[in-house]
Amino acid sequence: MDEHPDLVKPAGEESPRIPVKIEEFFAALTMALICLITFANVVVRYFTDESFAFTEEFSVFLMVVLTFVGASAAFAKNSHIRMSFLVEKLPPRIAHYIEIVVMLAAAVLFSILVWYGSKLLLDDWNFDTTSPGIGIPQWIYTLWLPLLSAVITLRILGRILRLVRRKV
Repeated sequence: MDEHPDLVKPAGEESPRIPVKIEEFFAALTMALICLITFANVVVRYFTDESFAFTEEFSVFLMVVLTFVGASAAFAKNSHIRMSFLVEKLPPRIAHYIEIVVMLAAAVLFSILVWYGSKLLLDDWNFDTTSPGIGIPQWIYTLWLPLLSAVITLRILGRILRLVRRKV
């Protein structure tokens, strides 16, 4: 890690134009909603021996949203999960190019999620699919897959631009 500190936090690299505080706000909001729903379910279950039927479905949905929002922030801040053992042993110029290739691969992956998530969203919309737990339209949940994947893709593309502009 000492050989290539630029892989983790490059010196002099410009920050993202759109602040990461946006993702941090939505992550905090999502976690607060999960806590609130879970707490309400525990209280109702304690006093009535019943539970809210929707809590598990909403909690799982909110965890998925939280994961995507967190991934967006991680790519924007260059703190995403990576395997750097071999890359750290390479010369800085080669490591820099590998980082660009890795970011391109991630952009392709999330672009595929946008494409197929959009197709899934259209299917849920056209066939009036309802959620298995409480029977609300499934597209309400499915909408977030292509939307948040697109946000992540844009964050990755911004990261690629910053990497390309940086001199090694």
